[in-house]
Amino acid sequence: MHFRASDTSPNPLVGIALSCAGYSLFAIQDAIVKWLVADYAVPQILFIRSVIIVAVAGFMVRRLRHPSILKSAHRGSLVLRALLMLGAWMAYYSAARHLGLAEITTLYFSAPIIVIFLSIFVLKENVGPMRWFACFAGFAGVILAANPTHSPSLAPTLMVLFAGFCWAWSTVLVRLVSRFESTFNQMMATSFLFAIACGIMLPWVWKSPDLTGWALMLGLGAVSALGQFLLYEGYRHAPASTLAPMEYSGLVWAFLLGYLIWSEVPTVNVVAGAVVIVCSSLLLVWWERRAVLASRRLVA
Repeated sequence: MHFRASDTSPNPLVGIALSCAGYSLFAIQDAIVKWLVADYAVPQILFIRSVIIVAVAGFMVRRLRHPSILKSAHRGSLVLRALLMLGAWMAYYSAARHLGLAEITTLYFSAPIIVIFLSIFVLKENVGPMRWFACFAGFAGVILAANPTHSPSLAPTLMVLFAGFCWAWSTVLVRLVSRFESTFNQMMATSFLFAIACGIMLPWVWKSPDLTGWALMLGLGAVSALGQFLLYEGYRHAPASTLAPMEYSGLVWAFLLGYLIWSEVPTVNVVAGAVVIVCSSLLLVWWERRAVLASRRLVA
């Protein structure tokens, strides 16, 4: 029998919880990459990360006996999503060499707003005023927290905006494909294509890692695998437009890790922005919970 992810009962609150956990791990992932990118090329980092994810996801696919992804009717969407995510990763972390954290964070968090627009026209989702409010409030919080002090150079700016657009499209495709394909199949297919694309570049960029480098790269693969699993599972339970504002919660984790690892002390505007982000997310949680309870009362 072919796997249908849509058999999972949707629950927006479960989706929100899973996505927030996933984005917290992505913040750890970004911190590890920020550490590694100073000494190693982005394709090398992505290659090792992808190989680990393929190994973990492949083991689970075999253990759970999921249908072969090669027989999927959605192979085209999986390939397109993999290419979009690869483009987003390459652009984002390449631009990180030239932009400060505040600038790159502000620019990249245009993605959730793009997700809401795409969810209307592609997924035909009904995006109510509360979801719009939560998304724009979260973006306002990002701008307040990041507080860009000057206009960045044009090329890196375009790279980050391109990364945000690619990530938004890939998020919408996750929602589409997750209705029919297992999470582990998606993880394996995407990372396998990542490994091939980055592996081709290895002869020109490879630098033998030291013990710390290997530890960070292996940890990166493990954290990324768990983060992907939680995020993909989240999209089984909630619409893309509902989960889009949850991505802003990753900013809070990013500043916390910045303090713990690099002793970066948050300024007043960072704290104020974080409060706005958290409040907008909690407001959406309250709204979704209210909607769930109302629908249950109607059924009863």
